[in-house]
Amino acid sequence: MSWAPERERQRGHHDWHSATYVDEWITSDVTRDNERRPMLREMLKLAPFASDAPIEVLDIGAGYGVVSEVVLQTFPNARVTLQDYSAPMFEQSQRRLAAYADRIRYVQSDLASPAWTETTGGPFDLAVSAICIHNLREPELMASVYAGVRRVLRPDGVFLDADYVRNGGLQAHLDWLRTAGFARVVGDPKDERLAVMAAYVNAH
Repeated sequence: MSWAPERERQRGHHDWHSATYVDEWITSDVTRDNERRPMLREMLKLAPFASDAPIEVLDIGAGYGVVSEVVLQTFPNARVTLQDYSAPMFEQSQRRLAAYADRIRYVQSDLASPAWTETTGGPFDLAVSAICIHNLREPELMASVYAGVRRVLRPDGVFLDADYVRNGGLQAHLDWLRTAGFARVVGDPKDERLAVMAAYVNAH
């Protein structure tokens, strides 16, 4: 949900700056909650933190807060920074996550810009993302985001991502994560398009 305006115009794909479009998109997307939440809970089991750990989490392409909500439920002492390109999405997530307002903050930035990490804060113990980074489409941009994630993680940090891997395939994404500086990466293909990836800064 987070790429540069000029790329949006070229592709004519999503209008994340339109409140009407975002409302309609969420109305359709929310119907997948029952199948998505179990996958997100399973993904979070790959994070090597106690459930009561006071971890700092970055949600990349957070959208209307689906992933952040599961994180906040799974780790009740976590604090989450939601990053996204879309102000209307943030308006939706603020309503969805109102009960967690004292544990969250919002950062609006564009993943297509190499400077997107400059406003995220950090360092973070955990970074998460779901069905977002593939929207960048271009391999060099996706690889650049992985490098940015690595920069904002602590020395024992972890990045968990559930996303489409059609561009390049799962192996290419794992290679980009290694090139970004992650010491250990694993991938679990869910079907021919979707995979859950875990990248660990520390090999142990």
